[in-house]
Amino acid sequence: MPKLPVVSGKEAVKAFAKIGYRPDHQTGSHIILRHVNEPHRRLSVPNHREISKGLLHDLIKEAGLTVEEFIELL
Repeated sequence: MPKLPVVSGKEAVKAFAKIGYRPDHQTGSHIILRHVNEPHRRLSVPNHREISKGLLHDLIKEAGLTVEEFIELL
């Protein structure tokens, strides 16, 4: 399994947008993404300069991606 890259919140939002997640709203420093197709899954991405490895791994898993697929989206 490849190592997780160091990404910012904005980079993660751009990557998730490529698979159908769109910004729904922002609460504080967290951008809430919502998938355009049913069942309209949501992701909460912190708008920080660097997302921690554990959180990034959880977001990738929640989006139904593998680390390799996520890296290709960047």
